[in-house]
Amino acid sequence: MVKKSYQWGGGATLGEHSRHKHKILGAYIRRYLQERCRNPHSRCFRLAVVDGFAGGGRYKDGSPGSPVIFAETLLDTIHAINFERTVGGMPKVEVECLMILNDTDPEATRQLPGAVAPCIAKSREADSAVTLRVEYTQGEFEGMVNAFHTLVAGGRYQNVIYNLDQCGHSHVNRTTIARLVKSVRSVEIFLTFAVEALISFLSQKEPERTRKQLEPLGLRPGALEFTNALVSRDEWLGTAERVVFEHFRATAPFVTPFAINNPDGWRYWFMHFACHHRARQVFNNVLHDNSSALAHFGRAGLHMLSYNPAHKDGSLYLFNSGARDAARQQLPDDIARLVSEGGDTIGISKFYSSVYPEPSAHSDDIHNAILNSPDLDVLTPKGNPRRRAHTISSKDTLYRKAQRSFHLPGSTRPQKDKI
Repeated sequence: MVKKSYQWGGGATLGEHSRHKHKILGAYIRRYLQERCRNPHSRCFRLAVVDGFAGGGRYKDGSPGSPVIFAETLLDTIHAINFERTVGGMPKVEVECLMILNDTDPEATRQLPGAVAPCIAKSREADSAVTLRVEYTQGEFEGMVNAFHTLVAGGRYQNVIYNLDQCGHSHVNRTTIARLVKSVRSVEIFLTFAVEALISFLSQKEPERTRKQLEPLGLRPGALEFTNALVSRDEWLGTAERVVFEHFRATAPFVTPFAINNPDGWRYWFMHFACHHRARQVFNNVLHDNSSALAHFGRAGLHMLSYNPAHKDGSLYLFNSGARDAARQQLPDDIARLVSEGGDTIGISKFYSSVYPEPSAHSDDIHNAILNSPDLDVLTPKGNPRRRAHTISSKDTLYRKAQRSFHLPGSTRPQKDKI
């Protein structure tokens, strides 16, 4: 079942998978702004938002679409940030934002200005610290990429967020994502697609690789039957997740391949592409704060994509308390093993870069696993030991202790190995 385009002429109906996606989108934009405006000395932040499949702005039931979610979250978050700054005696931060809203549907682009108008009016109020400029365009996304680039480059924006909520899978090329990721200093991309359509496409373009990936599910390229029973299986989620990750992994340093948790099965993916580990770290944390919106099937520690469907060693991870408990059990061994494989020391920044292409774990759980490990120490740049997990910094160093624990075969309790 391929996702059909919304019909904006009579008022589009908001699907359940879109509700989950919008929840994550709004929460992440809030956290993104809080991170980027964290420095108390910052006075100005400049951001461009390109919504390549913007729709009409609001759905039939009045729910906001992505353009309104972006604009409202921007205004509300900056207002809250500046309130805290004022209370703390710090200067306000001013935000300059360019929003480029594009859609192929003439009716959608006709409705957009009215949907966004209240946000523009609010940005012009005397106490607003947001300058909001909106450009409306109409056309197929791939044909508009150069125009988007011209608008972004003309304003010299170095922070850009792309939201690409396409129908099906074929309206955004993989090569275009890779190009956009490298276009300016800081780029993040959200991509939505129907995974059934993508895998059907891959089964024709890369039949041998796809055959090997789908064999454990009893599927053959060219004879795919995406039944409700199939796409609701957790094993299908795990297999599709690996196919998706392998397809997109070269487009960005950090690729998040999670599916939208939907009653109709694992049909839609909401992916995040970023250049820096901190973006992936924050995205994972947002998923845990909004549990059950997206889903992962596989391992719970640092190496979530090591799931082998032939061995049936995976489990469903919905970013809830049960999933975090599973991660907390797996993380100590995974982290100690990673440090040991590289010698006995690793900088925290390098550690983040090494692990964040894959983990589904919350950053707090990773930090607690490090600090509570009997095998590891974290030292500050001055050589002092860290005592609190939340103070671990990217400038710190992770050390393997000279006296460390290990597990004897058949033993459940760590033994001491004195060196």
